[in-house]
Amino acid sequence: MKSAVFYGKHDLRVEEHEMPKVGPKDVLIQVKACGVCGTDVHIYEGDKGAAEVTPPTILGHEFSGVIAEVGSEVTNYKAGDRVCIDPNCYCGACEPCRNGVVHYCEHMIGYGTTVNGGFAEYCAVNERQVYKLGDNTSFEQGAMTEPVACCLHGMDMCEIRPGHQVVVIGGGMIGLLMLQLSRLAGAAKVALLEPVESKREVGKKLGADICIDPIHEDVKARLKEEGMTWVNTVIECVGRPSTIEQAIDIAGNKAVVMMFGLTKPDETISVKPFEIFRKELVLKASYINPYTQKRALDLIDSGRLDVSSMVYEVADLDELADILSNPELRAKGKYIISPEK
Repeated sequence: MKSAVFYGKHDLRVEEHEMPKVGPKDVLIQVKACGVCGTDVHIYEGDKGAAEVTPPTILGHEFSGVIAEVGSEVTNYKAGDRVCIDPNCYCGACEPCRNGVVHYCEHMIGYGTTVNGGFAEYCAVNERQVYKLGDNTSFEQGAMTEPVACCLHGMDMCEIRPGHQVVVIGGGMIGLLMLQLSRLAGAAKVALLEPVESKREVGKKLGADICIDPIHEDVKARLKEEGMTWVNTVIECVGRPSTIEQAIDIAGNKAVVMMFGLTKPDETISVKPFEIFRKELVLKASYINPYTQKRALDLIDSGRLDVSSMVYEVADLDELADILSNPELRAKGKYIISPEK
């Protein structure tokens, strides 16, 4: 089968790979859509993502498709089912799992990170990780379930209440999801900080009350002009030290600053402890997606969450290396890889 195999930093090869073996509790998924994630970029650049990757590995953890075959002990799914997957498979027996923090599982299997994933024509997955798509949900939308699930975990930690003021930094896919989730959580005003005009336009369409160009505008002055004088939550979705520092700076008293964007492992930020003390800020970060996959899919199936407006293009496997290596391409929006294209 045709697959995109990661061999090391800047070394991704599209090549023929043996078909996955289907265990008794596995389902074989014919992949229809697999999203390109910031974690894939970090891995391609030789950095650590949410899990260690040992080459050679087929990347891709945001995927959906059709079940082509089921293992001998699978009873809940059948060939032909349209599904997406939660790529993080927990052991259930280690100390973190037994204490309710399964996303810190000591033996976690990560499809597309620790084992082969969805940048291929087929992928075998334990049936525990499979979720059926709604009748009106496309494969491209289904592939977005995993990033939405990650956003939901972060959103739960943001503690947004009806009437709150929220600032989202970064208008990429994650920022646009966080923008919508903030509105669904009851935020009275949501501001989006994004330098790319086309992304600001999408943000406005998806419910941003205020869209600010942080390069050419005075962010704090604009927020004040728009009546956002007490920002309760700032969600940083870029993953740069400068934007994390900006998030801390614009946060209001007793605000939550969610550092959601993934930085390089060795990057640092400059923090003035007195500023944290003076404003009683709470700094938080969010790690993957425990217990949120079904909620994410329900939101997508219901149509209450738009996961399509931020998709720039559906590309084929042969284009993946260029997308991962070229930030100018990725700046255009979310890419979905279709092995069938």
